[in-house]
Amino acid sequence: MNKKKKITGVMMACFTALSLMLTGCGNSAQTTSSKEGTVPKQNGDKLTQVRFSEVIRSIFYAPHYIAIEKGFFRDEGLEVDMTTSQGSDKGAAALLSGTADVSLVGPESAVFIFNQHGKQSLKVFYQLTATDGSFLLARNPKSPFQWSDLNGQAVVSWRPGSSPEMVMSQVLKKNQVGKSKLITNIASPAMVGAFESGKGEYIQVFEPLASMLEQSGKAKLVASMGEAYGSYPETSYVATNEFMKKNPETLQKWSNAVYKATLWLNEHSAEEAAAALEPYFEGTSKELIQKSVERYAKQNSWAKNPVLDQAQLDKLQDTLVESGVLPSDQQVKHGDIVETTFAEKAVQEGN
Repeated sequence: MNKKKKITGVMMACFTALSLMLTGCGNSAQTTSSKEGTVPKQNGDKLTQVRFSEVIRSIFYAPHYIAIEKGFFRDEGLEVDMTTSQGSDKGAAALLSGTADVSLVGPESAVFIFNQHGKQSLKVFYQLTATDGSFLLARNPKSPFQWSDLNGQAVVSWRPGSSPEMVMSQVLKKNQVGKSKLITNIASPAMVGAFESGKGEYIQVFEPLASMLEQSGKAKLVASMGEAYGSYPETSYVATNEFMKKNPETLQKWSNAVYKATLWLNEHSAEEAAAALEPYFEGTSKELIQKSVERYAKQNSWAKNPVLDQAQLDKLQDTLVESGVLPSDQQVKHGDIVETTFAEKAVQEGN
């Protein structure tokens, strides 16, 4: 069997298995209800609850937490019931099984699900991030850092076919790093612990974990994967075609709230942002949160235009094909997995 087809088949099977599992037992991820969402609007109307699954908890997704903390969702009449799925595959499966209404996942999930030709498909309705959000840290860094330093070295990375793993693989390929070993079989919550226990010479993590590792003195940041790979549509809000058809007003309100939060981030200092984000990162100091915000803002991680356009979809699918997880003849059309009207209207009314 062709290696690319084998990888793709395994990934499709994982999505299907997860969907069936979640249908039977429900989502077991920890739930965090938005604080502001439990209070009725001032006009006495009840809030509409939206079950939301985020891929991981990271300051990379700051606009979402700002939208909760600053009441932008509440102002739109929405209550956010939030879970952390620990993986785009699990977030997509939660949508298909009906345990989530909206998921924040890699848009490649919509590509894989569309190619299953099932009764339901997923559609991207809002592009949250515009770069990869991970950083590379070294246990014993050389100065100055060069990508060739990774030759023969083990890197604690992400699961095969995930956006951060594919970005890392493509950057290594671009820089002709031939003998590095990506460790991709460690669950995301256990990656830092494995590294601290001696696994690998490098680790690829998101903020605030990167800053926390630096502060502990156990590693030093040597590269931003977002800067190394450039513009890339890593994370999107996604819903099923069925939910989108039945609840267009909810998705429009959702898009409006997140866009307001993105504008708020652009207009306020990193210190103010850190104060708003602090409740969502217990155990992380305000100083480290502020540092994380500054890093993401510097590389323009939060999409100023939340519409996933054709050029971005092309780069995504080129990455999938080059990484061996999508056969070239299974690339999808823009309209198959993207609905632009919600993001477009949010921008139009928000400016």
